[in-house]
Amino acid sequence: MAMTMSDSASPTPRITLLIDGLCPLCAHEARMLRRLDRGRGRVAIVDIAEPGFDPDGYGATMDEVMGRMHGVRPDGSLVTGMEAFRLAYRAVGLGWLLAPTAWPVLRPAFDALYRWFARNRYRITRNPHACSPDRCRPPG
Repeated sequence: MAMTMSDSASPTPRITLLIDGLCPLCAHEARMLRRLDRGRGRVAIVDIAEPGFDPDGYGATMDEVMGRMHGVRPDGSLVTGMEAFRLAYRAVGLGWLLAPTAWPVLRPAFDALYRWFARNRYRITRNPHACSPDRCRPPG
């Protein structure tokens, strides 16, 4: 499944998500966000599992981007984990849906739940060997 930066109607997306296209749930989320964006160019998607992806361009390592979701703001700064999802949902007009995950009382639990999911996503999706040894490896 080839996922690259989306064609954008606006010059700069509000968030660029670095998605693991070998993870079926991650790829599904990317397709859903594209659909919700409706061609407005507010969210761009980059598949980090594609040959040729270079994490150096984002100031990260392959282990880092494979370990959890990364988002790139228009100024080039990185956000990770649930915060990347919060910004993506806000960009497509559904920020209210994930707003409770940022509430001080709930944030630690949602952030921990996401970290658990990121570490176990291949097991959850029954895709334990999604990557070739020379390209990437499942997060440990």
